[in-house]
Amino acid sequence: MRILLIGDIVGKPGCRIVCESLPHLRKRERLDCVIANAENVADGSGITPPIFERLVRAGVDCLTLGDHIYRRSEIIPVLMTQENVVKPANFPESAPGREWAVVQTQSGARVGVFSVLGRVYMRPVDCPFAASDRVLQRMDAEVKVRIVEVHAEATSDKQLLGRYLDGRVSAVLGTHTHVATADEQLLPNGTAFQCDVGMTGPFDSILGRKIERVLETTISFRPTPFHVATDDVRLCGTIVDVDPDSGKATSIQRLCVTDEQVKQWTEATLRERKPLL
Repeated sequence: MRILLIGDIVGKPGCRIVCESLPHLRKRERLDCVIANAENVADGSGITPPIFERLVRAGVDCLTLGDHIYRRSEIIPVLMTQENVVKPANFPESAPGREWAVVQTQSGARVGVFSVLGRVYMRPVDCPFAASDRVLQRMDAEVKVRIVEVHAEATSDKQLLGRYLDGRVSAVLGTHTHVATADEQLLPNGTAFQCDVGMTGPFDSILGRKIERVLETTISFRPTPFHVATDDVRLCGTIVDVDPDSGKATSIQRLCVTDEQVKQWTEATLRERKPLL
């Protein structure tokens, strides 16, 4: 089974490249399940119901959200009713949303998904280790493939969770910093791990925001809106191969797709469909 986790989708550029590339990626990479962090997709912060629907229609099987989950309050009814989107499991029980999801692939196999927030340099939250234990105890034991997204600032937070869950989940993959790390690996007991799978959005930017705006505020302390940038759009994420019977990961690889690649794939598809005269 091949599973893709797409890193933090930023604004309209990130949403666009996900929607344009996923039909090609699912076929080219033989993907069984696609998970995406979408907490920054609505103008850089939060998510709205129309964007949620657009990503699902494009082929995202499950959405995870992080510390910006409630920036757009209109998403709360979606969080309360839909089964393919999760809140961080170490949020309070009263916080809107479900702690985990189980999605079914076209082959009939099921994939369990949950996320937790780290605690170093992040908002105050409950213990991610205890929350992970609780979710794993409550999730159907027959769901062997289990993907954990750890939305955290500190690499130490992410590495510790990876080691703590090694052998109990298929993958522990990090998000939040918007910068892909080169530490993808298979841990000793069969869990795939990476500190951060990267950002999906404009790379001619500061973490997805226009460079000049961020520089202005950083240098002068004068507040300015950090608008989402537009150039050099890429989709970044990580693909994990998992044995569906054991739930153990067998390989992990980083993925980076550019606008130019998507354009070439689209043109090739159109040529294939063009009838011969």
